[in-house]
Amino acid sequence: MTIRVVLADDQALVRRGFRLILETEPDLEVAGEASNGEQAVTAARRDQPDVVLMDIQMPGLDGLEATRRILAEPGNRARVLILTTFERDDYIFPALQIGASGFLLKTAPPEELVAAVRVVASGESLLSPSVTRRVIQRFAGQPVPPAAGLDRLTPREGEVLRLIAEGLSNAEIAAELYVGEATVKTHISNVLAKLGLRDRVHAVIFAYQQGIAGPGGPPLGWTRS
Repeated sequence: MTIRVVLADDQALVRRGFRLILETEPDLEVAGEASNGEQAVTAARRDQPDVVLMDIQMPGLDGLEATRRILAEPGNRARVLILTTFERDDYIFPALQIGASGFLLKTAPPEELVAAVRVVASGESLLSPSVTRRVIQRFAGQPVPPAAGLDRLTPREGEVLRLIAEGLSNAEIAAELYVGEATVKTHISNVLAKLGLRDRVHAVIFAYQQGIAGPGGPPLGWTRS
């Protein structure tokens, strides 16, 4: 299956570079381009991409607001992967909160960009290791808020949540728990449904907020299989 991508960046040379990288892959197709947020919203509606590669700093409508509008479109199927030169909390956390499926720095090597597009298109979420560290730093040591639904997780689902928060892929979780990837996907779906979480990124944030992962370890009473 071909993955359709829209490139949203105000620099033509950057868009051309991304296009050259992506179109060397047989399963990736650049369906459209945009040089600002308004154009990105229009392109997402017109070209029906699977993934939008979204710059944050663009003239007029910025990438954050464009992401918000795209994800709010009725019938939208596109997932948004944020790309930026800057690693700043005032970019990272708003992007995650409004539903972006991943956050990758423009300095990432081409193979990471290609892999990120495929991961996001498959329905998973992605954070670069450096961004994951920022999430950890943001929530480590903060007071733990009450969590509705946490007690509904089975021990195995709790273990899967912890491994997600540690940055493991589905394949790595399957190997760790000696189960198939299909079983892992079922556990993840159950975790998201029981906790009312939108996607994998928010599962990571939730896990650190609750102390399920990170320096503090599992909260009191948490059991592992």
